[in-house]
Amino acid sequence: MKTLSKTLLALSASSLMAMSANAAISYGSTAAAQPYVGVKVGQIDADQIDGKNTAYGVYGGYNFDQNFGVEAEFIGSDSKDFNVGNRPVEGDVKSYGVYGTYNYNFINTPFYAKGKLGVAKTEVDVNSRDATPYNVNSDKTGLAGGVGIGYKPTSNVGVEASYSYLSKDATMIGLGAHLTF
Repeated sequence: MKTLSKTLLALSASSLMAMSANAAISYGSTAAAQPYVGVKVGQIDADQIDGKNTAYGVYGGYNFDQNFGVEAEFIGSDSKDFNVGNRPVEGDVKSYGVYGTYNYNFINTPFYAKGKLGVAKTEVDVNSRDATPYNVNSDKTGLAGGVGIGYKPTSNVGVEASYSYLSKDATMIGLGAHLTF
């Protein structure tokens, strides 16, 4: 089931990127207001899970001008196996967020800095892997945000490294790529 979820996520993300590439060719990218879609990968650190989980995500947004925009994202992690005492458990994280964004474009370079602030719902689930019941589930909605640095090799393609505060119990360091159309 987990492999199927990853496959569906990868297919969805590649389909969005392909549609965006077609739209970028059709509409051009000279307008100040621009929608974008992207994918990201990274490491989520959640308090209830021992160690870090590998995370994958998709995001999309709309830049109203060079600096201000909005963004929505979904992040899901792999299940991580670890022990609580002698009990084998597994844990995973999911986060859904909506943010206002600000981009600062460094003059005469393809580099930019990005900040985002908004609301995210973050779910952390830890369940037993044996017959003994053990469940710790955290479901928090609250203030979330992040900072990052990006590089746009062309006007339609960008990559960015980021740090995201998903909740008081979870943070993520990631690398993403997006396509503007």
